[in-house]
Amino acid sequence: MNATTDPFRSPASSRDSRRLRVHGKAEDISTLALQIESGPVHWAANEVVVEIAAAAVNPSDVKAALGLMPHAKWPRTPGRDFSGVVVEGPRDLLGLEVWGTSGELGVRVDGSHGTHLVIGASSVRAKPHSLSLLEAGALGVPFVTAWKGFERAGFPNPGDIVAILGATGKVGQAAIQIATMLGARTFGVVRTAGTFDGHHIGPVEIVAGSGPEVAADIRERTGGHGADIVYNTVGGPYFEMAHRALALGGRQILIATIGKTVAFDILEFYRGQHTYVGVDTLASSTEESVSTLALLTPGFDSGALKPFPIRASSIYPLERAAEAYAKVLGSTRDRVVLTPNGVRR
Repeated sequence: MNATTDPFRSPASSRDSRRLRVHGKAEDISTLALQIESGPVHWAANEVVVEIAAAAVNPSDVKAALGLMPHAKWPRTPGRDFSGVVVEGPRDLLGLEVWGTSGELGVRVDGSHGTHLVIGASSVRAKPHSLSLLEAGALGVPFVTAWKGFERAGFPNPGDIVAILGATGKVGQAAIQIATMLGARTFGVVRTAGTFDGHHIGPVEIVAGSGPEVAADIRERTGGHGADIVYNTVGGPYFEMAHRALALGGRQILIATIGKTVAFDILEFYRGQHTYVGVDTLASSTEESVSTLALLTPGFDSGALKPFPIRASSIYPLERAAEAYAKVLGSTRDRVVLTPNGVRR
C-alpha cells in the first residue's frame, strides 16, 4: 500500500485515529496480539473518511487475524463490516450515514476495526433508513454471502423449494429471509429438533438431523420432488445430504467447508442435471460488496428483511476487542460488534 491510500503513513493529516493492529500470525487465539495503535488519518481526493459507529466481528475476521488467510497482508487492521458517518471527503457526502462490507477490507487492506476507515468515495452507500447504525454495521458479510449465493445459482421463483442447511447460522438465517421474501417454499435444516426464531416473512418448515434422514424427510414432504435449491452453509459434512435432497435440475450452493474433500458420484451428478455453485465473498472488492448491499436495501426498508438482534453483552469497545474475538471463535450464536467510538443506536 502506498502513501496515497494508507490512512496512517502521511503526516499531512488533520484527524487522529485509533485502530487494532495485527503484525503477524498467531498459533491460536490465546497468543493473538491485538494492539491498539494511534496515528493521523490521510485521505486522497477520491476517498472518504468514515467515523466508525459499529463493526461486526465475523469468523473470517478472526481467522484473518490469526493468519489463516493465505492472501492476507501484514501488518493489518482487521474488520470487513462497518457502519458510520462520513466525516471527510466530497462535500455532498459529508454527514451521510453509511454501511458497508468487503472481501478485501481487513485482509488485503486495512479494515474497519478502528475509529476511522478510509475507503474510495465510489464505495460509499447510504444505510437503509429502517436500520440503526448499530444494526447496519452487523449484517454485511452474512447477507451479502446469502444474496451472492442465490445470485450465482439463480434466485428462486415463487413456489420453488429451497432448503437451507445450517439454518441457525447467520448466513443461514439471512438465506432464509431472502428465500421467504422471494416466495420460495423454505426448509430450514437444523442439527437438533427445536423452533427457529430467526426472522422470516413466510413459513419455514424445520427439518432436524444431520444425515440421510434429512433428504428423505424433504423428499417426503415435497411429494418426492426434493429441493430446487440447497443452500449448504456447512460444506463437506452436509454435501451428501444436500446431494440426496436435490430435485432433478437442482442447484447446490456452497460457501464454506470443514473438510476439503468429499465423495462425488459423477453419474448421479449428470443424470440429476445438477449444478454446484461456489461462493467466496473474500474475492469481492469493497465496491462490489456495497453494490450488493444496495440491492438488499429495499428489502430492509420494506420490512421483508430484518437485522440480527444484538445483545448488549455482545457489544464491545475497541479496548476489549480480544474478548470479542475470543467470543466469536468460541462459536457464539450472538452477533458480536465493536463500537470504537462508543455505542450509537
